[in-house]
Amino acid sequence: MEPVLDARRHAMLEAMGIDVWVRRDAVDAGDGAIAPVVGPVPRGMPASGGDAVAELAALAQEVAACTACPLAETRTQTVFGVGAATARCLVIGEAPGAEEDRRGEPFVGRAGQLLNAMLAAIGLARESVYIANILKCRPPNNRDPQPAEVAACSGFLRRQIALVAPRVILAVGRIAAQNLLGVETPIGRMRGQDYVYAGTDIPVVVTYHPAYLLRSPGEKRKAWTDLQRAKRLLDAAGDA
Repeated sequence: MEPVLDARRHAMLEAMGIDVWVRRDAVDAGDGAIAPVVGPVPRGMPASGGDAVAELAALAQEVAACTACPLAETRTQTVFGVGAATARCLVIGEAPGAEEDRRGEPFVGRAGQLLNAMLAAIGLARESVYIANILKCRPPNNRDPQPAEVAACSGFLRRQIALVAPRVILAVGRIAAQNLLGVETPIGRMRGQDYVYAGTDIPVVVTYHPAYLLRSPGEKRKAWTDLQRAKRLLDAAGDA
């Protein structure tokens, strides 16, 4: 990937109301691409010019410093996201749990292992997707996210989605799906329906959370149907 913010990603950021700051001497790459201004990069997230890796790293620093809601007082650390910055599939869950809060990475432990297996079943390695949550901090005792907490994190998630610019979003679990799509529909009725992420043409596939599948293994067949749906959408999108 060239060290510029491509026109598609730039247009998506603008459509979502996200400011894209550029240097005064930014050079037009000839296809509408411009060189972005990138903030400092945290340890463990090497920048590659001005590409999405560096942009996400700068955003991760903003998240780490966030005190917009009371969860900042109880977290061990923020859990920003992990994976390929240009992933074709973006997985979105609910919020970090105790192990995620300790390690700073989403979907670890048994639920993470099952998610890895689910992705592998449709030919996706964990490293090839991007994984994030609705909330970047763990709610105490793993309670459901509160509306004010979701609102405080929503801008960060919108910017993650715009920077990764996936071909498909896989929303895992009721809370993730309802908050991402702004609906209150039960997850059983959301599955198999056609959704797109607001302001974009990115399809959203809704499925059960891996933690729920561990408790209810009989529902894995339904989850497999959802994963096949996501795979068909990815195949249809190609590399465009």
